[in-house]
Amino acid sequence: MLQIMRSRKPELKPLLFSTTVRNPERIKDYVKIISNYQGKVLNNDIIMKIIADIIKNKLYYTQKYEQKNKQLWEIYNSDKEFSDEQVQDIIINSPQEHKEAGFDKGWPSRFDTIFKIIKEFGFIYYEINKPIEISQTGQLLINSIVNSNPELEEQAFLNSLVKYQRVNPFRKVLNENAPFTLLLKVLKKLKEEPINDNNMISKKEISFIICSQNDDENEIYNKIKDIREKFGFDYSDDIIYDICLKDLNAEGQEKRFKKTNILRELPDDFIRKMRMTGLIALRGYGRFIDYNTEEIEKINYILENYSNYEKYDEAHKYYLYMSKTDENLINITSKPVSITIEESIQKWTSYFDWETIKNELLILSSNGKSKSKNDILKYIDEPTRLEFLTSLALKKWFSDLTVKPNYLIDDEGLPRRHAGGGLPDIVCYNSNNYSLFEVTLLTGNQQCVRELPSIGDHLRESRKTNENAFSVFIAPTIHHRSYEYAEFLNFKDKLLIVLLSIIQFTRSIESGIEFDKLKNIEVE
Repeated sequence: MLQIMRSRKPELKPLLFSTTVRNPERIKDYVKIISNYQGKVLNNDIIMKIIADIIKNKLYYTQKYEQKNKQLWEIYNSDKEFSDEQVQDIIINSPQEHKEAGFDKGWPSRFDTIFKIIKEFGFIYYEINKPIEISQTGQLLINSIVNSNPELEEQAFLNSLVKYQRVNPFRKVLNENAPFTLLLKVLKKLKEEPINDNNMISKKEISFIICSQNDDENEIYNKIKDIREKFGFDYSDDIIYDICLKDLNAEGQEKRFKKTNILRELPDDFIRKMRMTGLIALRGYGRFIDYNTEEIEKINYILENYSNYEKYDEAHKYYLYMSKTDENLINITSKPVSITIEESIQKWTSYFDWETIKNELLILSSNGKSKSKNDILKYIDEPTRLEFLTSLALKKWFSDLTVKPNYLIDDEGLPRRHAGGGLPDIVCYNSNNYSLFEVTLLTGNQQCVRELPSIGDHLRESRKTNENAFSVFIAPTIHHRSYEYAEFLNFKDKLLIVLLSIIQFTRSIESGIEFDKLKNIEVE
């Protein structure tokens, strides 16, 4: 008897972009790997090569085998690299009990699960027995890596998220809206009609957008107005949760739609991705969401051109819509922020105490074993967060030091994206010293390949005007080839580069060391 597979019916759901690629900053790395197979006809052989690449590059790990194998897990959490034999061992001993429509059960279906959100964002396109495509926006992500230009990554996410629709050929949901433009419309409404003297949306109220059935900003505004007029900002989680369950037609389904998911995890995921556009700011020390005032021209353009959108039933047509760059949008120039980089450093150095800064640095040193729970810092991507925290640590312990990071800030003085190529991460100086601080989360051989040559170039350039300039390089751990390259630069060009692990850096400054003595710290 022929068994007919029935397609699952669309239903109302809270917005969750992905359960596999939760960190949006890693998406560009996945795109770069799959781009090596651009134009290749996708089949199981190509899929297994891509799977091998992402495991080798430590973008993905298997819990049932890799995490439980002591040797493999030590390699995953170190600066060592997996051999090709070890990668194949992981694949063979990690059968995937997983099935996605259109893909064979096992690793082929796992491939689709991993890359589906990247496809949905319009960065790539694939189907079995068809050539792999890399879009214009996908190429922006690749170029952001190749050219060390984080602005290109921001442009790619802005272009994608401004077009993203809940109802699309890759999703079976009934929620019909474009969540990013809906957020902007709600914020615009709050600007026009503030509630309780507040024209922003609180992080709790973000859940209304995540669970919204439609694209009506007035409906969300009225929900916010109702609870604020009744309770001010002292409303409980249960009040928001009950409203969200009603929006999802899910009263009594608390086990299916958990409170922590609706009010914590999904809003965090949403905010982090929206901030990838460069248009969203945190206010009230993390309590509220707003748009960046220096991006008002882009915001007005989005509201004028994307408040209404065409719907797509066919997957490739939707991909083509998502994938094309809106040059008018991404080329709009941002206005200068009103706060200087020095003022922002002073502001946030005063706000964060040393224990918070140190603990957050140690989290970044843990190679993903720990995650930030701070209401502000968790929304700053890890590489930029390391630049930010290092700047704050330097200012906290060396008050006479001028600290000038090169990351871009928003109108709250928080980092928007990390320093681009061609510039040192942080410049520090006082009456007696001039130093460049360079930071990375890389720990393997790529640490030396991608970081040390440019550090040498930056220091060489600084020496033209500051003959005693030196560099300090900070990473979770220092690779042995980085030490060797630093020694070579010192021997060849008399360039002094001090290499410190994050732990060694925090211990050194915490001990009360004088700034100019940092250059004399011995390697541990």
